[in-house]
Amino acid sequence: MTSVTLDSADGVATLTLRRPDSLNAFDLDLAARLRAAAESVARADVDVLVIAGEGRAFSAGGDVRQMAASGDAAGYLRALTRDVHAALAAIRELPVPVIARVHGPVAGGGLGLVLAADIAVAAESATFTAAYGALGLSPDCGVTALLPKVVGAARARAFLLGGLRVDAVTAREWGLVARTAPAAALDDSVAEVVERARGAGREAVAATKALLADDDYRAQLDRESAAICELAGGPAGPRIDAFAGGGAAR
Repeated sequence: MTSVTLDSADGVATLTLRRPDSLNAFDLDLAARLRAAAESVARADVDVLVIAGEGRAFSAGGDVRQMAASGDAAGYLRALTRDVHAALAAIRELPVPVIARVHGPVAGGGLGLVLAADIAVAAESATFTAAYGALGLSPDCGVTALLPKVVGAARARAFLLGGLRVDAVTAREWGLVARTAPAAALDDSVAEVVERARGAGREAVAATKALLADDDYRAQLDRESAAICELAGGPAGPRIDAFAGGGAAR
């Protein structure tokens, strides 16, 4: 099974993370395929992009087991963030609305993917956590660039530094997601948002998104990559090995 698929029908592209046994954690293959898929959407004749995850989670972030198994966590993260960050930048700059269909656990880099979307629709069973602190790592995937702007600086600090786990209702109240729905009604809710978002046209969407753009996003992605790689190559190394031994993903 390929780790990322991109399908299109009736003007709607759907990008699906497909590593369900790993909670759609980012490994090097998924990162490269995510980048290629995101960049291809910019050239495709579509009106909307929906991002989803297969299985019981949207995404648990970076694959800690693969990180530890590489024997060079810093080098692994350098390669991983190169492609994932390029994918996220491409998603942010797409000339079409991007809708995140969020269910189950969202952690680490998965949160960055939700933030990169224009509109997030979450199942009421979804949960959100940073998870970086358990590994002794700093955030990546644009989390420090976008989370404070979305939820406010104080909440972002509490979330990232306080180890909070936020449920879907709280995420909606904070503005992290735009809409919640029962799990059984999630697809219908996403479809409704898609229909409302697809009518403006690529030119108007591109202009609007350019006006709303955070000009520091790409630069902050680079700073995040440098910081997390430095930590992974130093004090976080033993934590990564210990965490991976428990079979978890960030």
